[in-house]
Amino acid sequence: MNAAPLLEVRNLRVTFRTPGGEVTPVHDVSLEVREGERVALVGESGCGKSVTALSLTALPPADRARREGAVRFGGADLLGDPASLRAVRRGGIAYVFQDPIASLNPVLRIRAQIAEALPPLPSEARRRRILDLLEAVGLPDPARAADSFPCELSGGQCQRVMLAMALAAEPKLLVADEPTTALDVTTQRLILGLMDRLARERGMALLLITHNLGIVASYMQRLYVMYAGRIVETGAVRDVLADPRHPYTRGLLAAVPSLRLDKPRLQDIPGTVPPPGRLPPGCAFAPRCAQACEACSRDVPPLALHDGRLARCCRLH
Repeated sequence: MNAAPLLEVRNLRVTFRTPGGEVTPVHDVSLEVREGERVALVGESGCGKSVTALSLTALPPADRARREGAVRFGGADLLGDPASLRAVRRGGIAYVFQDPIASLNPVLRIRAQIAEALPPLPSEARRRRILDLLEAVGLPDPARAADSFPCELSGGQCQRVMLAMALAAEPKLLVADEPTTALDVTTQRLILGLMDRLARERGMALLLITHNLGIVASYMQRLYVMYAGRIVETGAVRDVLADPRHPYTRGLLAAVPSLRLDKPRLQDIPGTVPPPGRLPPGCAFAPRCAQACEACSRDVPPLALHDGRLARCCRLH
C-alpha cells in the first residue's frame, strides 16, 4: 500500500458560472483509488458525486467548469496537462452511466457503437473483438446483439453493451455512475456482480458512484460518503458500516431496507440536500441533523482523523 495511488484527487473544487452567479457543487474533495481497488462514492442525489466523477476527465458538463486542486492518474496531471487528459480519455479511465438507453445512439447498431471505442483494426479482427467483448459481458448471443439497435435490447442488455464499450480500450479504472438505477433488483445484482468479476479478472480498479449503501458491502473495499459537495466520512467498508461516525452516514444506513425481523423500522433523513448555490453556513448537514449544536451552524468542520477514521463532524472534536 506504499505505492502511489492510480487515481489521486486532492482538494478538488468545481465551479460553474450561471446567470445567477457562480455555483460550486464540489468543495475541497480529496480521494484516491489504487490499482485493482474497488471504491465507492456514496450520497444522496444532488450531493456532487457525478460532477466529481465527470470532473476527473472534464466530461460535459464539467468541461465548462473551473476545476481547481489536483487530479493525477498514473502520475499524469489531468488538470494542467491537456495531452495527459486526452491520453487518459482514450483508455486510462472509462465510464458506465446510469441510463444506458439514453447513452447509446438509437440509430446505430451495437457493433458500430462498440467499434468507435476500439483502436484501428482490420475488419475481421474488429468483428471478432466486438463479439469477444459482448461475450465477456454475458450476452448469450453476441452476434445477434451486435446486429441489434438499442431499442431491440432490454435495459440490462443495454447496460452490458455499455460495459463492453467501456472495456474496449482496456482501461485501468472503470467509473460506474449509478449503473443500476434504471434496472430491476435482480438485474442490478447481476450487473454489479459482472462488473466486480471483470474488475478482478482484468486487474482493473473500480469507482462506483451510488446512493445505495446496501450494494456497497458486497462488492466494495473502501468508501467515501459525500454530502453537499464535501466528503464527510471515509474508511474501509466494513469499518464504516459497522461503526459509522458521521450522523449522515448513520442516516443513510438507517434507510437501507432489510429482511431481518430484529432490525428497526426504516428511518428517513428529514429535509433534502441543499442546492449548491444555497448552502447554509457552517455544516451543510446541520439543518437535517438531530445532533446539531450551535457550533455546527457556525463553522465548517474539517475532515479530521478520529480513532483511525476520517470524518467531518463538530461532535467528534
